[in-house]
Amino acid sequence: MSIEKAKQLINASLRREQDLTPVSGGEEQIYVASQWQLIWWRFRKHKMAMVSVVILFVLYTCAIFSEFIAPNDPHVYNKKFTYAPPQRIHFIDEDGFHLRPFVYGYSMKRDPETYRLVYTPDPAKKYPIRFFVRGAKYKMWGIIESDLHLFGIEGSDQPLYLLGSDRMGRDLFSRIIYGARISLSIGLVGVFLSMILGTLIGGVSGYYGGTVDMVVQRVIELLISIPSIPLWMGLSAALPPGWSPVKIYFGITVILSLIGWSGLARVVRGKFMSLREEDFVVAARLLNASEMRIILRHLVPSFLSHLIASLTLSIPGMILGETSLSFLGVGLRPPVISWGVLLQEAQNFRSVALAPWLLLPGFFVVLAVLAFNFVGDGLRDAADPYAR
Repeated sequence: MSIEKAKQLINASLRREQDLTPVSGGEEQIYVASQWQLIWWRFRKHKMAMVSVVILFVLYTCAIFSEFIAPNDPHVYNKKFTYAPPQRIHFIDEDGFHLRPFVYGYSMKRDPETYRLVYTPDPAKKYPIRFFVRGAKYKMWGIIESDLHLFGIEGSDQPLYLLGSDRMGRDLFSRIIYGARISLSIGLVGVFLSMILGTLIGGVSGYYGGTVDMVVQRVIELLISIPSIPLWMGLSAALPPGWSPVKIYFGITVILSLIGWSGLARVVRGKFMSLREEDFVVAARLLNASEMRIILRHLVPSFLSHLIASLTLSIPGMILGETSLSFLGVGLRPPVISWGVLLQEAQNFRSVALAPWLLLPGFFVVLAVLAFNFVGDGLRDAADPYAR
């Protein structure tokens, strides 16, 4: 029998054995998949987490390209349209259906009893909404000069107020888009700093134990026992009043990070205490690996998925912290635009009664916080991909 004939017989026999072995393709993939693949397969089964990822992607895209997406300059005053209500987008009017969306202009009259302006839609004033229009000039990221906007009303003095205007006639929608850059980025920067502090301090505490662990845990308990809002207010008030908005922004970020690392440090400590006597750690010690190498190269990667889930759940706390400080007037201050600064308008109950749309920045805060919480829940469930 020739060698080629023998190979053909062996291959045919192997194919028959494979046909008789009922192994599904999905199970084969699970057996050979990496840890990150298993986490992703399990994470995408969490419907709310996937929807939240899309919401966060939209919010951060708007924050990154806020100058291009915002139809108006958020700092421009317009005394003619103070407390103007939101304009509804229409496709149908008395002439029928239109492919191009449009809004109606305002008809203004003064209430004879309260002497305040009352705005009503005027069907005689119809303004089409166009895409990629020329408008107010801006500098994208402070570098690229342009006047191109994603959408807006072109060639008219009538501004586009999709979410209404504030007491100075400034477009609330544009201000919310600009405010997303500060409010959402402060969470990422703050969590990054907290991750470094919490991982290092918690890792040292859990790895060495003894006196080091006792001192670190007492410091953490001291920080946790202090009420958060008064502590934030006291530290924020200590910032020099003459600082520029950029310095205040970084100061608030550092303050939130110095306070927010304690919870993560406890999580890292518990993981280190459970892993420090494992075989791979003992083997690293026998190979004369340094203590810092064991912590950073062996222990931290072993529970990195749990660390990411914890960080995702801590971002909403950073966002709420900045919003609370700015709302109370001890955080970011105008002309800086953040969601907390915009909510300062809601402190005046009379203004809220006349213009309830001033509370809309709070809706975006709630939306971002809920989205981060759902993503964190999904990551926490997917962090142990072998669990049933």
